[in-house]
Amino acid sequence: MALLKSSCPDLELIACGKVRDLYRIDDNTLLFVATDRISAFDVIMKNGIPGKGKLLTQMSVFWFNYLKDILPNHIITTEFDQMPEKVQKYREQLEYRCLLVKNLKVFPLEAIVRGYITGSAWSEYKKKGTVCDITLSEGLKESQSFENALYTPSTKAEIGQHDENIHPSEVPGIIGDKYAQQISEISVKLYTKAKEYALSRGIIIADTKFEFGRDDAGILYLVDEVLTPDSSRFWYSSNYEVGKGQESFDKQYLRNYLLSIEFDKKTSMELPNDIITKTMERYIEAYKLITDSDPTFL
Repeated sequence: MALLKSSCPDLELIACGKVRDLYRIDDNTLLFVATDRISAFDVIMKNGIPGKGKLLTQMSVFWFNYLKDILPNHIITTEFDQMPEKVQKYREQLEYRCLLVKNLKVFPLEAIVRGYITGSAWSEYKKKGTVCDITLSEGLKESQSFENALYTPSTKAEIGQHDENIHPSEVPGIIGDKYAQQISEISVKLYTKAKEYALSRGIIIADTKFEFGRDDAGILYLVDEVLTPDSSRFWYSSNYEVGKGQESFDKQYLRNYLLSIEFDKKTSMELPNDIITKTMERYIEAYKLITDSDPTFL
């Protein structure tokens, strides 16, 4: 059964996002809980994907560890037995789907990095020759790789609203010059390292998004989730072909279904069982390929 909302009455619930419930443990510590909710086009669906929150959490843990030489992350511990007693009492509900993390000031920004032209970027390019108003060379084909990864940030919208793509030149006005430059450079470094690893596992990471926070000393941290099927576009490298859309094993499968039924991108709906099953199958396949292990926690 899908966990659509965590229920931990002895913990202080401070926020519910599209997927995550956030609890305050103390002034310096938060608990991130990944539910089985799933959203598409910024709309949370009525039913969830059973086990998805555990899978996303464990995949993020893999990537946080793999990328920590580039930037520290917000994790205090991923081991449930090391978490506070008041968290451990909810083991049956929370184990494998939660992270104990630092309480940081999170930037109101999604740092999107694109290695290939696809999705909304392709749509914009066909109309205007730009991606997020960044002018690109003529003659690009669908799914073609960029010579250099493209940093295309967006604002973070409230639930029910849509994130808004912005030109990188607008970021300093939101978070300041120092952090704008740091985030731009580090995002591309993170993506590049992850992309090269994923290719060795048969996966093309077409694009992804990162989020960042800072502590009181101004140190930058990687936060939220990292390189999951919810936050990234994964393709099979074995059948990649420029000039067309690619078969994906990420949330794009769900988006494609919703587009096929002319979803209005506003109204929550009940997903058919076969779409739930096939979406989860793709998430599991991505997990196995990336981590080279079976999700025995499901």
